[in-house]
Amino acid sequence: MQKLLKKRSKKVGQPPGTLIHIGEETAKDASISVIAYRDEQFLEKEAASVEECLTFKNSESVSWINVEGINRPDILEKLGQCFGIHPLALEDIMATDQRPKIDDFGDYLFIVLKMIRYNGNNGGLDMEQVSLVLGRNFVISFQEGREGDVFDPVRERLRTAKGRIRKMGADYLVYALMDSIVDNYFTVLEKLGEAIESIEEKLVIDPTPDTLHLMHELKRDMIFLRKSVWPLREVISSLERGESPLIDKSTAIYMRDIYDHTIQVIDTVETFRDMLAGMLDIYLSSVSNRLNSVMKVLTVIATIFMPLSFFVGLYGMNFKYMPELEWHWGYPTVLVVMAVIAGWMLVLFKRKRWL
Repeated sequence: MQKLLKKRSKKVGQPPGTLIHIGEETAKDASISVIAYRDEQFLEKEAASVEECLTFKNSESVSWINVEGINRPDILEKLGQCFGIHPLALEDIMATDQRPKIDDFGDYLFIVLKMIRYNGNNGGLDMEQVSLVLGRNFVISFQEGREGDVFDPVRERLRTAKGRIRKMGADYLVYALMDSIVDNYFTVLEKLGEAIESIEEKLVIDPTPDTLHLMHELKRDMIFLRKSVWPLREVISSLERGESPLIDKSTAIYMRDIYDHTIQVIDTVETFRDMLAGMLDIYLSSVSNRLNSVMKVLTVIATIFMPLSFFVGLYGMNFKYMPELEWHWGYPTVLVVMAVIAGWMLVLFKRKRWL
């Protein structure tokens, strides 16, 4: 699980637009891939330098430039100069603690959203910031450089010309990328739902401190997921309204579908949060009930032994003239009396339903 707040202290005192990477460092070096298409034309290649991407800026085809790794300020600065990206947008790209948002710079849109995947090995969520720059005929996506992403279905549709993606413009490509990210939220929620069900079973059968730890981990995951999805609703709503000339009316209809999916994700997240809050109450109640049961048993045992301790203490006194001490059947008589008292008290507790 990532930290709630990433360190921004190294940006203190720096002028606006200073390119400083804020986020987790990745061992993977920055790489650039390009996909250009137009109806029957299709090109996919790895760009060795930023200069190779210049030819796609004013091309008639739609170009998708994907940058893996944002810890290289020199690459981002060159791309910004080539495609006219504002320094403040480049600064937001390198700061991976941004909330989902959309900025309209006139001739291009700048969109920030979170790509979330469920980490099945270590548990928890793996969150990565994705920044999109939508121009007239190009889309530039910036990823942090972690292993893999959720865009493989989009790449496959572009390669095989499935659907209408090769016939549409750059705005539809942005829709496809955002739709892949939002659809993956449902996969993450499904995994989290299974984890919650598993914890519920443990909670009923045998609640332990490990169960409480798992609940707190899931609660943190829900906080991260909520922070990523709630602002995204406003981003998609802005695209749906079609206020920018870069978004065609035909594409705005598809944005409405993403908006519906986002609302479903938000509702599910809120439901899971309520369930976790209720499970925490159940855990505390179960622990309290178990403690009460233990205390009840100990109290019953102590109550039974109170009169027995009286007899033991009475005949343990060192007085010389105690007539019972000279009786032949004194010892077995005391044992019988103590056993009768203990049995009578057990029967009484049963009738009172204290046991």
